[in-house]
Amino acid sequence: MINMIWALMAIIGIVYAMFNGTMEQVNEALFEGASDAVTLVISLSSVLVFWLGMMRVAERAGILKGFAKLFRPIVKRLFPEIPDGHPAMGYILANFSANLFGLGNAATPMGIKAMEEMKKISKSDHATNSMITFLVVNTSSLTLVPTTVIGIRMQYSSAAPTEIVASTILATFITTVSAITIDRLMQKTRQK
Repeated sequence: MINMIWALMAIIGIVYAMFNGTMEQVNEALFEGASDAVTLVISLSSVLVFWLGMMRVAERAGILKGFAKLFRPIVKRLFPEIPDGHPAMGYILANFSANLFGLGNAATPMGIKAMEEMKKISKSDHATNSMITFLVVNTSSLTLVPTTVIGIRMQYSSAAPTEIVASTILATFITTVSAITIDRLMQKTRQK
């Protein structure tokens, strides 16, 4: 449905440009936008590859296991329905670790696997409290290093691309705490 909406908007824009006599500007904007998109993707790929490499180094050095041990008590309280040692817990911790470093693209496959594992536990067609909590926390995603935004700011020659780190930490901390609070309130409502 969304594809049809985008296609319809593009067709309407092109037809309007044809009747308005601005087809040349549309073509120019189209090719300039495509060129900018390719440049941006290449620059973001380098940032993503760097941080994925850093994650691999951190994993082999045992830093990710340290994060997992550090956050395990918190995660266990957030997801009491998940038994100890279940694979879902590992995927959840890996997803949270990737999100901490602003690697949303790397966090996505781990998040999908976490949901699949939680689905096996529930044996139901409905989302469990743990699944909803995971979705809420993953969406708010506490971030320490916003690598994608830093990469975009570097691409566009920002004078201080890392200037946003403190405000990102503060904003994502507030959204995560708010999301968990609202989720817990809604869980009480769902249980009634």
